Amino acid sequence: MAGFVWGQPMKFPIARADVIRAIPQRWLLKFWTEHLLGHRIPQWSSVDAEILEPMSESLSLVDLVGAGSSTRFLFRFHGALIGEVYGSNDCRGRHLDEIIPPQRSEAVLAAYRQAADSGLPVYTIHDVTDASGRLVHSERLVLPFAQDGERVDRILSSFEFVCPDGAFDNRLLLRGAAPALRLSARIEAPA
Repeated sequence: MAGFVWGQPMKFPIARADVIRAIPQRWLLKFWTEHLLGHRIPQWSSVDAEILEPMSESLSLVDLVGAGSSTRFLFRFHGALIGEVYGSNDCRGRHLDEIIPPQRSEAVLAAYRQAADSGLPVYTIHDVTDASGRLVHSERLVLPFAQDGERVDRILSSFEFVCPDGAFDNRLLLRGAAPALRLSARIEAPA
C-alpha cells in the first residue's frame, strides 16, 4: 500500500478494519459504524460529542467549505495534541491548508479529499521524525459525517503517534520534512 510518489495521485485501496493499529482509533471506527443508522454516512447530529471527550486532545473536527476540487477544510475544533504537533495553539476558523506545511499538504489533503469523495473512513500511516531524529509513526483516521446522511460536510480525524524507541518530542512533529508514507487505505464499509 505504500509507495506514494510526490506529484502523483495518492492511492487509497480498500482495506479491512483490522489494518488500524491503535485501540482508540478502532473504537472510533466502531463508533462511526454504529452511527450509520441506515444512512450511507453517519449524521453528525446523531453523535453525542461528550462521548468523545476522553480522547478529544487527539481529535480534530473540520467542516467542508466549497465543492469539488475547490473544497477546503475549515477547523471547528482541534485538541491540544493537534496544536502541539502542528505548532498552532488554536486553529479554529482557519483552513487546514493554511496550517499544514507545504511539504505535507499534498498527502494530508489527499486523505481528507478521499474521505469527502468516497464517504468512507480513510486511514494513513506516515513515518516522521521528532526534533531529536527519532522515528515516529503518525497514524491518522479520517471519518466522514453528513448532515443529510449522504453528502460529506464534516470530518472527524483522530491522530495517534507511536515511537518504536518509546518517548519522543511531539512539539512541531508534523512541521518537519515531508513524511514517508507507510500505508494509505479506505476502510471498507460494513456489510
